[in-house]
Amino acid sequence: MKNNPPFKGCATALVTPFLNGEIDKRSFGKLIERQIASGVSALVIGGTTGECATLGDKEREELYRYAVEVIDGRVKVILGNGTNDTRVAISHTKLAESLGADAVLTVTPYYNKGTKNGILSHYEAIANATKLPIILYNVPSRTGVNLSLDMLGKLAEIDNIVALKEASDSLDRLVDLTAVLGDKLAIYSGNDTQLFPTLALGGEGIISVLSNLMPREVEEVCRAYFQGDIARSRALANATLPLSHALFTDTNPSPVKYALSKLGLCRSELRLPLAEPSPEVREKIDQHLSQYSLL
Repeated sequence: MKNNPPFKGCATALVTPFLNGEIDKRSFGKLIERQIASGVSALVIGGTTGECATLGDKEREELYRYAVEVIDGRVKVILGNGTNDTRVAISHTKLAESLGADAVLTVTPYYNKGTKNGILSHYEAIANATKLPIILYNVPSRTGVNLSLDMLGKLAEIDNIVALKEASDSLDRLVDLTAVLGDKLAIYSGNDTQLFPTLALGGEGIISVLSNLMPREVEEVCRAYFQGDIARSRALANATLPLSHALFTDTNPSPVKYALSKLGLCRSELRLPLAEPSPEVREKIDQHLSQYSLL
């Protein structure tokens, strides 16, 4: 595998709290401190869970600069740079590098559905514009594109493309990924429900939504596995499954923001077209939060 993975363990895909339409820095700072105190390995800022699609350029810079300052080197900082316009993605990447990020998370270009050569050229252009490690983000349910093993093999040949966040629903694909590319790319689960299988297949950890709520527990699943306590890791992972499933009964990050609001950590405020989860989803989340003694 190329050098060292960008992180090993749990990276929380942190929400972006809003207050009356603006970034709520006060709550954001508290969320960051809670994550660091819980022992997570890294924080992902401005990813899908951070509602990056509705952040303006000035807001993005403000959010990223604030996050880097607050984190102050205590954990790895991964900044989202992906979009479906290569020029803009390069601009976001240069911003991340100038602010001192440890890596960038680059989602597959969405909506345009670029050709195979176009997508390869997109990533190559971003990689050529930075020295930062790049984590590819494959999430076909949102982008309409599933990066093939052949494409990933070609991308792995680029020096600073070092890892993959895999958020498809296929266990067969996960097996193939780790078998074919596990010695070329660090593999991270992009689904909380697939954390233990990913670790068992040689993955390096997870970029997690659940860890917004349970950072210590998700990190401990990874730590126990890496320490050789496989039974404990599996048991801990299995215990989180009901809440993990509940957090994706509506479009992320709507459920997790609602859950965080119930814990008094930020408001359940989203930007359209995202909206509050349905009463049925809220009731389900309330039940699980009580079962985990989070309320």
